[in-house]
Parts: sequence; structure tokens; C-alpha cells
Amino acid sequence: MISFPNCKLNLGLHVVGRRPDGYHDLETIFLPVSDLHDELEIVEGPLAMLQDGIRLDNTPEDNLCMKAWQLLHEEFGIPTASIKLKKGIPFGAGLGGGSSDAAFTLKMLNKMFTLGLTDSQLEQRAARLGADCTFFIRNRAAYATGIGNILNPIELDLSNYRIAIEIPNEEHVSTKEAYSGLNHNLFGTHRPDLREAVKQPIECWRDLIVNDFEASVFPTHPAIAALKDDMYRRGALYASMTGSGAAVFGIFKS
Repeated sequence: MISFPNCKLNLGLHVVGRRPDGYHDLETIFLPVSDLHDELEIVEGPLAMLQDGIRLDNTPEDNLCMKAWQLLHEEFGIPTASIKLKKGIPFGAGLGGGSSDAAFTLKMLNKMFTLGLTDSQLEQRAARLGADCTFFIRNRAAYATGIGNILNPIELDLSNYRIAIEIPNEEHVSTKEAYSGLNHNLFGTHRPDLREAVKQPIECWRDLIVNDFEASVFPTHPAIAALKDDMYRRGALYASMTGSGAAVFGIFKS
């Protein structure tokens, strides 16, 4: 069985407060983008995790695809499987590639071994692998709160626009680094409701939709800020860093 786990973009990202468990509460809109994707193949056989394409910084045993198999194996006793992942989505870029791979693995194994899990049941298990994993189960535009795991679908049609995704050479931003530079004075302050903001013409988004991590990342990674500015110079109607970076996307007229 083969599937093509896609990436996601964040349309706005508000970090609204720190939780007692150490995580942060967020407000964002997740947008699936199918043009940038990985290739995932799973066949029944000896347990194996093969990685190809963009080189990853983790061992095969630590890959979230393997952890997804382990989760279902422990719960349902599913047979061993050989998982082959060809990476096309850069890792550590705020594009959710690893989370997408894990969610697609759950969905594929559910189908392969006739587990009969509903989307809601798959989401519960995906949340145990990572907050973003939940989104990729239904894989449709959604307003996300909590740690990114509470999802409410929204209607968002960008079919008449072109989305460009780029990463400056040699740039990588760790999640820890992005959070450490946050402006905590923003916590609790009123900001535009993202669900209402995306209903406005895209030309207005520049003044309404903000990723809080840009303020913490741009000073130490000027190449990312420069790429966003360049997107606008090239005619983007809206441009932003996604997630905690380092990827930047621009929305252009088709």
C-alpha cells in the first residue's frame, strides 16, 4: 500500500499562554498542501523502517512511522510490517512532515489490517504521537486550539491561487529556540480572530494574520525574514513563516 503524506501550513499562529504541563496553548489555522509531500509504502513482512530522499536526523527506530506501528501493535497485535519512507518534505521546517507521516501510517495500517477504527478513534491515537498528528487524520483546513489538537473544520478555498514554499539555505529553527524567544507580553492580549480574518480578501491578510514566532525567530535568522520580504517583492498577496520555521510560504494569484 502506498500513500503520499502531505505537508501543512499555518495561517496565523497565536501563542496565547503557557499551560501547567509546560506546553503552550495555541490558535492557528492548519491548511493542508498536497503539492509538497512524502511517499510512504507499507507492506506486511519483517519489521523494518527504510528511509530515503531527504536525509533525516533521527534513527529509523525513532521515526514516528515506526512509533505509529508500535502503538497499534501493542493495542491490536497487528503483524510486523516493512515501512519505506521517501522524504520530500524538509524536516524541522514547520511543515509537519513527520506528523503527517505518522498519521498516514495509522490510517494505512487501520485499512491494511481491517481494524475498523473511525476517524475520531484514529485522532485519539494520533494525539499520543504528537499534537500536529491529529490534524492529518482528516487532513482538511481547520481552526486549531489547545496544543494544536482541538480541531474545528473551516471552509477555505484557495484553488484559484498558487502557493510557493521555500526555505533559506542552511536555515534550521528548533522548536525550543522558537519558544525561548517568544514575547510573553502577548499572552492574553486580544488579537484578530483567525476564523474571521481568513474570510477577508487575501490582500488584507498581511495586516490581520500574524505568526507570533516570527518576532522570536527573525532577529536571529535574518535570512528567513529576508525571504518573507522577497515573497512580497515577487508579488505575493500574503506571505508568512509557517509553524516555528524555517519554511516561508507565499500566496500568489494563479
